[in-house]
Amino acid sequence: MDLIKELEKQQMKETAPVANVGDTVRVHVRIKEGSRERIQVFEGIVIAKKHGGIEESITVRRLAYGVGVEKVFPIHSPSIEKIETVRKGAVRRAKLYYLRGRVGKAAKIREKL
Repeated sequence: MDLIKELEKQQMKETAPVANVGDTVRVHVRIKEGSRERIQVFEGIVIAKKHGGIEESITVRRLAYGVGVEKVFPIHSPSIEKIETVRKGAVRRAKLYYLRGRVGKAAKIREKL
């Protein structure tokens, strides 16, 4: 059991990025294409946060050309360069799955002051 915890501790990032549910975040992901590597940015609203420790992940949702796109990002993944918070959202739920059925202004989240 201690061996597993020790391995997890080595793989975890020292300072985990702070991304709470309701926040609009910009996730910088390292993508490998053949022998080249580039960084792709995915910006959207965090609709869910799951697990904890090394398995912690966030689900980010955005609208692209009128179609909802959701991606799940493991926070401690080495392919994630950084997660920056664009704006903080004031929400009263742990999971914002209700946003899936909404479009336009109905899917707007109030900003935390």
